[in-house]
Amino acid sequence: MSYDHPQTGSERLPGRRRRRFPEISSRAWEHPADRSALVALRRLSGFDTVFKALSGLLPERSLRLLFLSDSVRVSDRQFPHLHTMLLDACYILDLEKVPPMYVQQDPQPNAMCVGMDEPIIVVTTGLVELLDEEEMRAVIGHEVGHALSGHAVYRTILLFLTNLALRVAWIPLGNVAIMAIVTALREWFRKSELSADRAGLLVGQDLRASLRGLMKLAGGNHLHEMNVDAFLEQAEEYEAGGDVRDSVLKILNVLPRSHPFATVRAAELNKWAASRDHQRLMDGHYPKRGEDGETKVSESLRESAAAYASQVRDSKDPLMKLVADLAGGAGDLGDRVRRGFGGFTGTARGDRPGDKAGGTGRTDGPDGGTGGAGESGGTGGPGETGEGRGPGESKG
Repeated sequence: MSYDHPQTGSERLPGRRRRRFPEISSRAWEHPADRSALVALRRLSGFDTVFKALSGLLPERSLRLLFLSDSVRVSDRQFPHLHTMLLDACYILDLEKVPPMYVQQDPQPNAMCVGMDEPIIVVTTGLVELLDEEEMRAVIGHEVGHALSGHAVYRTILLFLTNLALRVAWIPLGNVAIMAIVTALREWFRKSELSADRAGLLVGQDLRASLRGLMKLAGGNHLHEMNVDAFLEQAEEYEAGGDVRDSVLKILNVLPRSHPFATVRAAELNKWAASRDHQRLMDGHYPKRGEDGETKVSESLRESAAAYASQVRDSKDPLMKLVADLAGGAGDLGDRVRRGFGGFTGTARGDRPGDKAGGTGRTDGPDGGTGGAGESGGTGGPGETGEGRGPGESKG
C-alpha cells in the first residue's frame, strides 16, 4: 500500500520491509499508568479546551518561530535521511499528517515533541552525531509515538511550568504549588517515555538498535567499548541490588528527572519485546483508533491495577519485594521488614528470643542503618539542570 506524503504527493515506502500497523491506536504501546491517566483526561468533557485556555500564556507561536528562525527544518533537501525516516515512521504507525521536524544545534543529545495545537519534533545535533541510522530510526519513531499519544501538549506544559517555577522560586507558597504540579507531571512523563520507547521499537523493528541507542545515551559514542548484553545485566543489578534503603534512594534520585534512567528504559523495553502483548501486536492483533471512544475509564484502571500487581510480584527491587511479602500476609512482619532494611535494627537474624542456634559473634554497629559515606537523596546526577534533564536524558 502506497503512502502519499501530504506535502509532496510522492509515493513513500519504508527503506526496508517493515510491518505496518494501519489504524493502530496509541493504546497498543502505552504503559498502563500512562494509558489510564490519559484515558481519564480524554474522557473529561471539555478538559482539553479548558486546559488550553488555562495555558493561553504559553508562547507557542513564539516557539514555532524560534525553531523556524534558529534551527534547520528537515525536508527532502535538508537532512534528507532524517526526512525519509520521519516519513517511514508516520507510514508504519499510520499518522496521516507528518509533523514538522527540526534539527537544533546543541551538543547535548536530546529530542522532544512539543506543541499545543500541532506537534513539533526537534532533535539536536548531538543526538544526530551520536546515533547510527537504525538507532536514529527508533528515536524518530519514539517521537512520532509521543505525537500520536497526545503527549506534546502535556510536555509543553511541563516545560513551561518548570521554567515558571525557576522564576518564582523566591515566592515560597507559589513555588511549592507549582512544583507539586511539576512533580506529578514528571512522574506521568517518565511513564510516557516507556510508552514512546515501545513506539520506537514498532517503527524500527530492531530491538538491538533500540537498546544500543539507550546504551549510547548512557555511555557515549564508544560502541566498540560497550556491550548490550552487559548493559542489560547492569540494569538487572540496578533493579535487584541493595536493600530497601537503596530503593528509597532510587526514588529520590529520579524525582527531579523528566526521563527514567537509561538502564531502566533498556530493561523495560527488553521485557516488553519478549512479552506476549508485543508478539500479538506484531502478528496484527492490536486495538484500532475507531475503538478508542469505547474505552472505559474503569476498564483502563483495572488493566493498570493488574499490570502494577504483576510488576510488584515479579520485581527484583528490594522495596517491591517487601511490598509483595507484606501483601502476602504470612510470616513474621517484623522479620520481613528487618530483612528488607538489611538487619539495621541491631538484632541479627537467629538472635531473636527463641532462636537457639546461630548469630553468635554477629553484632550491628551503632551506624548499622546508615547508607554509607557520600549517599544523598534527591540528587539528579552531574549535569542535571533545573528542568530535570541529565546527561542521559534524551528521546524526549
